[in-house]
Amino acid sequence: MEFNKKLQELRKQKGLTQEELSEKLYVSRTAISKWESGRGYPNIESLKAIAKLFSVTVDELLSTDEMLTIAEEDSKRKEKHFCDLAFGLLDLCMSLLLFLPLFATSDGGMIYEASLLALGVVSLYLKVAYFAVVIAMCITGILTLALQNCSAVLWTKAKGKISLALGVIAVLLFIVSKQPYAAAFAFSLLVIKGMMLIKRR
Repeated sequence: MEFNKKLQELRKQKGLTQEELSEKLYVSRTAISKWESGRGYPNIESLKAIAKLFSVTVDELLSTDEMLTIAEEDSKRKEKHFCDLAFGLLDLCMSLLLFLPLFATSDGGMIYEASLLALGVVSLYLKVAYFAVVIAMCITGILTLALQNCSAVLWTKAKGKISLALGVIAVLLFIVSKQPYAAAFAFSLLVIKGMMLIKRR
């Protein structure tokens, strides 16, 4: 018997509704419905909770193929979580440009290194563009970290693309405005993201 049918049978034997089972397992009713209709499997932690609730072993709940499927899904989930964490932290690293002296500024014919906050003689539009790209990347990083468990399709598909696009914009902006150190810093973050994406595939 497949997992979805076993789960339905165990739930009915205990006289529980899907809603009541979801409350006992601390998951949504939608998740229970999904599991019982065979459209997905619970993660390892939820499986252990199900086994404990119905006084059975995990092996009794799953066939070998189902066990392999769940292990693969769990591995993908952990990899995605790690990737989100890394992308979020890398985007937040752009905030270092506010404090590290990676920008060149001139004063009386002399060129000095300065942080973005201390950047002096530079066109206002460039300064605004620098701040905009750095702040946008920091916000993206914060949202990526805060919404790791968000399952909204739009956000799930867009977050990586937004992060990469902002990284490319930052590199091009710093190159065009002749800020090589800031460009090298932004480029190194972009390369790390690219390597992570290649490794995932």
